[in-house]
Amino acid sequence: MGRAFEIRRGAKEKRWGKMSKLFPKLGKSITMAAKEGGDDPEMNAKLRAAIATAKAENMPKDNIDKAIARATAKDAVNYTEINYEGKGPHGVLLWVECATDNNTRTFSNVRTTFNKNGGGLLPTGGLEFMFTRKAVVQFTTPDGFDIEEAELELIDHGLEEIEAEGNEAIAFGEFTSFGSLSKAVEELGVEITKAGPERIANSLVEFTDEQMEEIDILIEKLEDDEDVLNVFTNIG
Repeated sequence: MGRAFEIRRGAKEKRWGKMSKLFPKLGKSITMAAKEGGDDPEMNAKLRAAIATAKAENMPKDNIDKAIARATAKDAVNYTEINYEGKGPHGVLLWVECATDNNTRTFSNVRTTFNKNGGGLLPTGGLEFMFTRKAVVQFTTPDGFDIEEAELELIDHGLEEIEAEGNEAIAFGEFTSFGSLSKAVEELGVEITKAGPERIANSLVEFTDEQMEEIDILIEKLEDDEDVLNVFTNIG
């Protein structure tokens, strides 16, 4: 597992750490999922996953319900999903996923953040073949949980790999199998802490602690932006 597992496992603590930023972003993800696939979690895998992630972060039920309701409100904001690809300090690659109601503002903010922190944007499509989109479900397991048996059960639902350490595990699967995989993980009786599609780098690169200090500054600045939902990297 090693460092790559630790980075993935620690992502939500590090990147969702500020409560003032946390709930609005989770709420936006819920609203977008409900608007895209309907407000019934049982019929909408993306919404079900967004709600599970929000609950794992202790987002109040009232906030979740309001986020769902905003999807069908008369004055509902129309968010556009947009991606930016860039290179940061020491050549680290970054794929930035955003949801915005103002493309001009978001582009300007993301570009400025890259430029001021040792990086720069790349042409759209420049990293397309360096990242693969996967379905990712992160969950905690009870003591005595048989991870190998779970792996066998999940294979028929699109599972490709499970990383596990202690009572924490991450299931990776085909992007198109996200709904089936996330539902199957739920049926194992475990607690889902985060679920959704992610961009996984095809080749990971290790950086020194000193280099990571500079890289982390850029990532944290990007994730402070209210329009940025996810930042994926090739950090190994």
